[in-house]
Amino acid sequence: MKVIITGSGSYIPTKVRKNETFEGNEFYNPDGSLIETTGQLVVDKFREITGIEERRYLKEDLVTSDMAFFAAEKAIADAGIDKEELDYIIVAHNYGDLQVDSSQSDTVPSLGARVKHKLGIKNPKCVAYDILFGCPGWLEAVIQSNSFIRSGIAKKCLVIGAESLSRVVDKHDRDSMIYSDGAGAVVIESKPDVKEGGILTHGSATYAFEEAHFIYFGSSNKQEVKDNRRYIKMYGRKIYEFALTHVPQAMSECLDRSGHDIKDLKKILIHQANEKMDDAIVKRFYRKYKMDVPKDIMPMSIGELGNSSVATIPTLYDRVINGYYDNHSLKSGDVILFASVGAGMNINAMVYQMP
Repeated sequence: MKVIITGSGSYIPTKVRKNETFEGNEFYNPDGSLIETTGQLVVDKFREITGIEERRYLKEDLVTSDMAFFAAEKAIADAGIDKEELDYIIVAHNYGDLQVDSSQSDTVPSLGARVKHKLGIKNPKCVAYDILFGCPGWLEAVIQSNSFIRSGIAKKCLVIGAESLSRVVDKHDRDSMIYSDGAGAVVIESKPDVKEGGILTHGSATYAFEEAHFIYFGSSNKQEVKDNRRYIKMYGRKIYEFALTHVPQAMSECLDRSGHDIKDLKKILIHQANEKMDDAIVKRFYRKYKMDVPKDIMPMSIGELGNSSVATIPTLYDRVINGYYDNHSLKSGDVILFASVGAGMNINAMVYQMP
């Protein structure tokens, strides 16, 4: 039996926010001191480091579960399945449904239950739940679905990654420019008749002894702000060093267990966290095999879409599958390596072969 992706879909918010719109922001350091430079210089340096030119924000009348529903509808249609046959709906996110300017996340009922409701699924045996695993959440949900299917308790699973980070950012923090909104979804099924392809190997890890709070919720960098809200915060340098140390190792261990040679890899779909960091991770990964990074091995969406956390990989996969990028395509037999890193600190990787 093979476990394969039979359908994909994504939702890209229509509200575009370019870097230039941040030039008027008043940025502060974490200690509350004002950054004494022009907004344009801050934005130019940001672009150089992250590769981000623009990002997408959802409209004010929408929430995370809406985006998850939009992506799910597309994935179900692409797979050509009856939605009532779904055994599991797993929604990866980190902040729930957030209204504009709200100080409280709404996670009851779960986003999984909300998506099932929006889809109009009546079957009570379709189990819907959420997973919080940082940015690697969507990939971890895929790994869970694979286990459900291989154990025989499921045949069809819908896995969604959706996030609205624009509603948890501190406008006085330079890191706020990284984050964006979006959703991606896939349908995963067992295919007894398929002889080659599907999910081959995977691996996950949580580093929480010293690293648990590298990404956290904190107050605004501008100390005069007293709105009692909390915003997404991170220790960027620590995350960068952590990722370069641990992600290439996780990728190589996963690939080696798959039985495929490094030269078999056609694409690496990595969490769109930071262009410079992702480039460094992939270079270090190939260095383990004493190879240079092949041309066009790693499609990137961060320049246009920013970092939408759990949504980055499924959105990227959907775009590659549907021919959005001129230099990136996938065909039967191609071997893909998925990898992600994020809050927890969590890491995962998966080798997948196109059926």
